[in-house]
Amino acid sequence: MKILLEKEAFDIETYVKNGGYAALKKVFNLKPENVIDEVKRSNLRGRGGAGFPTGMKWSFIPKSGPKKYLVCNSDESEPGTFKDREIIHKNPHSLLEGMIIAGYAIGAAKGYIYIRGEFAREARILEKVIAEARNRKYLGKNILSSGFDFEITVVRGAGAYICGEETALLESIEGKKGQPRLKPPFPALVGLYGSPTVINNVETLAAVPYIIVKGGDAYAKLGAGKSAGTKLFSVSGPVRKPGVYEIEMGLPFKKFLEEQLGGMKDGEKLKAVIMGGSSVPVLTAEEALKTNLDYESLAEAGTMLGSGGMIIIPERQCMAEALWVLARFYHHESCGQCAPCREGSGWIEKILRRVLEGGGSEKDLDDAREIAENMMGKTICPLADALAMPTISFLKKFRSEFVKHLEGNCELCRK
Repeated sequence: MKILLEKEAFDIETYVKNGGYAALKKVFNLKPENVIDEVKRSNLRGRGGAGFPTGMKWSFIPKSGPKKYLVCNSDESEPGTFKDREIIHKNPHSLLEGMIIAGYAIGAAKGYIYIRGEFAREARILEKVIAEARNRKYLGKNILSSGFDFEITVVRGAGAYICGEETALLESIEGKKGQPRLKPPFPALVGLYGSPTVINNVETLAAVPYIIVKGGDAYAKLGAGKSAGTKLFSVSGPVRKPGVYEIEMGLPFKKFLEEQLGGMKDGEKLKAVIMGGSSVPVLTAEEALKTNLDYESLAEAGTMLGSGGMIIIPERQCMAEALWVLARFYHHESCGQCAPCREGSGWIEKILRRVLEGGGSEKDLDDAREIAENMMGKTICPLADALAMPTISFLKKFRSEFVKHLEGNCELCRK
């Protein structure tokens, strides 16, 4: 098989040669509602973290009425997650094609790609492929003589994690401070510029062309029941082969670790796994090795698939230190709009810092957990929950390591 240079991989010639934009041509022979039905049949769920059924989300958009918008969330800022940028590097036209199809399905003539501010190179790639698609008449007025108009604009963020939350993202596109909106109303009715809006993740939209070409039923046969299709996992940590992997949903984690990732690096032992990005509850090694990689199995194990940002934690890692790093991140990224998040994240970070420095008492650990429990579900957006869930799970499953810091004898931090 020919190994493509990266510039060839995202070139439109390569994409078309390998069947690219065939789905778009097929779509224009279907009614918009038929396209939505096909995506519903596929059981495709949002790959950004929430896992909400994609076709159902599209169906919420009013069939008539005001102008509609499609927004792609490419603000990939979740620690441990780096799979969307790989799609942009290697196959960005699949994202564009998915967006055009989604725009046709919901009746939108305008799409936006909101991309993380630090992704300057990725933004340049997107601008290039948008120009290529426009030159080939896949974008713009009267696409492929179908009578359908659609344009895409790239909007760069300013590096705020909170803008990964869909309504904060909309505020940022509108030129406002990136803070989440109260819901309801939901974006499907009152979204960008007050108009009905669908917001989907990069990976979600990039899956759409396959579904249209092969059919929703074919996609639904992949994976595991309600967790249909394939999923990208971005894997970091001391495994032999870290990176981004596309696997069928339902693959046992143990098999994934041993066969795809090559197992742990020499001398390393597995202590814990964060399965879906830093905001989900941690699993012990014993728990993780019993799970399958799909929404339902991970929920049953007490965590979430999330964005697929898998962080492998070895025995040599101090869990008190790891949680403090996460708390420092979430405290820094809190937009400050909600008191439980603004104050709670700061309190948790200060407590953990004091514990790491050998101060405090076991009451501090109880206080941190109580603060986290009182943050859950008390704010406009899930950022408070994103710190609360790891805090509760770390303290519950690895409390002894926090106690060692209180006693001043953490051997892991002395190494």
